[in-house]
Amino acid sequence: MKNFVQQGDNLTLTAPYVLASGAGALVGSIFGVASADAANGAPVVLVTRGVFTLPKATGEAWTAGVKLYWDNTNKRLTTTSAGNTHVALATAAAASGDTSGQALLRVAA
Repeated sequence: MKNFVQQGDNLTLTAPYVLASGAGALVGSIFGVASADAANGAPVVLVTRGVFTLPKATGEAWTAGVKLYWDNTNKRLTTTSAGNTHVALATAAAASGDTSGQALLRVAA
């Protein structure tokens, strides 16, 4: 195909804030996990597909398959949709006291 650009599983974008390797980041409506540390405004490769352990909101339990949203203020996943961006699905149960959980990233459309 003449119009193919790339797979899209790894995208080089501008870091919207300081990122540590493995941190989640939301650039517009694109969510990914930083593959390396990056300064605010620096280029960073974000991994947009795969299963990752990421910070989660405490006080809420997850079941496998539940929709997860990125809380960009607190830089964590939540089941609360209001004011947040849908970015993933839980791949395993997580207890309400857990501070992290497993999530399958999806490219938001």
